[in-house]
Amino acid sequence: MTRPTWNTGSPGRLQAAWRPLPPNHPTALDPHIPRIVLTPGEPAGIGPDLAAMIAHRAWPADLVLAADPGLLQARAAQIGTPVTIRRFESDMPRVPHEPGHLHVLPVALGEPARCGRPSTANAQYVLESLGRAVAGCLGGQFDALVTGPVHKGIINDAGIPFSGHTEYLAALSDVPRVVMMLAAPGLRVALATTHLPLARVSQAITQDGLLAVLRILIRGLRTRFGIERPRITVCGLNPHAGEGGHLGHEERDIIVPALAAVGDEDAVLDGPVPADTAFTPASLEQTHAVLAMYHDQGLPVLKHLGFGQAVNITLGLPFVRTSVDHGTALELACTGRANPGSLEAAITTAIEMVRT
Repeated sequence: MTRPTWNTGSPGRLQAAWRPLPPNHPTALDPHIPRIVLTPGEPAGIGPDLAAMIAHRAWPADLVLAADPGLLQARAAQIGTPVTIRRFESDMPRVPHEPGHLHVLPVALGEPARCGRPSTANAQYVLESLGRAVAGCLGGQFDALVTGPVHKGIINDAGIPFSGHTEYLAALSDVPRVVMMLAAPGLRVALATTHLPLARVSQAITQDGLLAVLRILIRGLRTRFGIERPRITVCGLNPHAGEGGHLGHEERDIIVPALAAVGDEDAVLDGPVPADTAFTPASLEQTHAVLAMYHDQGLPVLKHLGFGQAVNITLGLPFVRTSVDHGTALELACTGRANPGSLEAAITTAIEMVRT
């Protein structure tokens, strides 16, 4: 299939690929101190461990944990990184994070957490932490939200419908649509659909929906990353991007019209591109982001490239939200062997996005 390039503005010079910003970067001198709220996620997993670990670094931001103070203090002591906890109050001055300390917005556990053994009794605690954090972002207390890993199965087992952070945060923020994008050094991948069974993906991709995703993605790349003219590679849904209709009609009937309808948006859209060529080095050198049609079309490539350094970003919310790129790692909880690299990258990216 011959694919058109929808040039709705000069791509200009492609900007450097995303890189984590070290905490001692000169932007730390900015007089505005971002206030970032973190939710550690599943209390039986590595989220509390990671929170204790990052507490011992200097950050050019005021970090606040929405979590159970006793859980954080106990876990920090257990893995050999004790912290001093201070209750967060909204009238506290914004100051750069002091290593070894944590400001905590208290949220009580349903029952004591057991390392590696999640309980449905703490499912509501996980959601309450998110709710308190989102309320603070919407109310202007916090500039950004950074989330740790949750255990979707345990939340669902507690009788609470929950398909993922992205959808839940959109509902809490009363936003009709958001876009999930993961970023690693050298690659950004956004998703047209997120946590759906593969059998439902095709029917979930509509012209109007794809057009909305593209507009959110373009606006996010501009406003959150400072890319004036984003260039986006759009994957096809089917093998060989449909082979001119012989291997599927979605490219011809949905994706191509959606790309054409972007119209006035100041971006360069290349597609539909076969997914097996969209991620070649030569292709990635010419793009700011790849838009994949479904979760496992794009994210395995990104995680292969940058697992442990990747960041999950939600575009379209009224506040900045980033997250780790991994799960709860129950087998590593309380061992001190968890790698905080993705959480560190998520915090750094949130600070960058707030300042942009």
